[in-house]
Amino acid sequence: MNYIDYLVIISYIIGFLLLGRLFKDNKDSQDYFLGGKSFGWFPLSMSTIATQLSAISFISAPAFVGLKEGGGMMWLTYEFAVPLAMLFLMVFLIPPMYKAGIVSVYAYLEKRFSSSTRVLLSGVFQVSRAFATSVMVYTVALILTSVMDIPMWQTILIIGVVTLIYSYQGGMKAVVYGDMIQMIILFLGIIICLIAGIHYIGGWEEFIVNIDRDRLEAVDFKSLGLQEGDEFGFWPMLIGGFFLYTSYYGTDQSQVQRLFSAQDMGTVKKTLLFNGLLRFPITLVYCFMGLVIGTLALSQTDFLQSIPAEKPDLMIPIFIRDYLPHGVIGILMVAIFSAAMSSLSSAINSLSATTVEDFFNRKKDLPNEKYMAYSRYAALFWGTVCIVLAFFTGDIAKTVIEAINKVGSVFYGPILATFIAAIALKRVNAVGANVGLLSGVAVNVYLWLFVPDVFWFWWNAIGAVVTLVMGLLASMFFASGKSTGENYTLEKAWDFDWTKTVILLLFFVAIVLLSVKIPDLF
Repeated sequence: MNYIDYLVIISYIIGFLLLGRLFKDNKDSQDYFLGGKSFGWFPLSMSTIATQLSAISFISAPAFVGLKEGGGMMWLTYEFAVPLAMLFLMVFLIPPMYKAGIVSVYAYLEKRFSSSTRVLLSGVFQVSRAFATSVMVYTVALILTSVMDIPMWQTILIIGVVTLIYSYQGGMKAVVYGDMIQMIILFLGIIICLIAGIHYIGGWEEFIVNIDRDRLEAVDFKSLGLQEGDEFGFWPMLIGGFFLYTSYYGTDQSQVQRLFSAQDMGTVKKTLLFNGLLRFPITLVYCFMGLVIGTLALSQTDFLQSIPAEKPDLMIPIFIRDYLPHGVIGILMVAIFSAAMSSLSSAINSLSATTVEDFFNRKKDLPNEKYMAYSRYAALFWGTVCIVLAFFTGDIAKTVIEAINKVGSVFYGPILATFIAAIALKRVNAVGANVGLLSGVAVNVYLWLFVPDVFWFWWNAIGAVVTLVMGLLASMFFASGKSTGENYTLEKAWDFDWTKTVILLLFFVAIVLLSVKIPDLF
């Protein structure tokens, strides 16, 4: 990197500091956490996808596809359940929660069950999201430090402090519009790497000749995820993935807060439709980028030797550093910064929202001035926590990333089932909901500790089923355990939009067929 690259990075940082100033006039909770419910479907969709297209996706997924042992285009199976999850959210889970007019998604559980359910799940979210975000910041900083002449501590501070400042000032508006800009930069970076990779290989024909055809296999209908090394089968990725994505997009505050920020229910549906349709093409592009650059690495000894054997994730950053011209390097480093900052800004805003709503303003009695002060203090607190934790993540980050995914899968299924019971199962009361939730989590923890052959994607489905069954049984046994809140099951849960339903179902079939046919396309 030279002064041109650093100039690009500095300009980007200044731009985002100005973005926070632009949206600093937030009057109340609707402004600070929901952007005044002024967002259309396009910025909300871009913001959601930007958060998902994280720095880890930009770096680790291409390395898995193109270089890691046992990797390949099977990464695409992570996306199969997304259209079906978006469909379920659109027609069932989100409409009643959006109509409830809440800021924190966990407030819905108090309205239906009890305050204990709300506080428990909100607390779990805050601890797990802060820790996961700190690991992400550390991992990105580690990768950037490996290819840039910037010490680790400075990299963490640049990512953390800049994101904290514009999130603290601008609230949800700064987060959403910042994500939209970052999404454009990141996708531009993927396209640049893809085109440059094909150029350095020697063109398309050389790429086809040198490609490792074993890495083109994307779909495995035989693997059931019930023994070691049996991951990425079609059924565990589809069924487990459906429960995982439905829970993540529909019950995780960091994601569902965007849907609550939409202008109206029609905007919510368009946002979910757009997410269901766009995630797979973007994933396909960055997986293809990984295939191209991995082929380049395997065909050029110098490039391959420059990538540490124990750190294949450095493939993309080293390619950027060694193969691209100055100025473009700066843009690509900004792309990686963008991905990290997008995830961090979402975490800060959602963590502060749940802190204030679920712990300080449950009774809706905070004066507006005090509410806004608490909101900014909470944003400052959680931003600082994430930055500080990033310094202490240390060398355990490589194992913790996988552990975080497993921890998420321990909770996602049971949490989703609790919301489903709140909306659709009138027989489930507060005691039943809590017993079901704890039972589902306990079964998943048991699978993690004592049945390691069961692929962790399955935990999402298993935990949900156990939670629903135990919730119904416990509610029958503890019939006197009435819910303390309002019964929100009186609303019609299903809200079909047949056009969008057909589009998402056809798209699901199309992406599976395309993935099956990938080896025949090369």
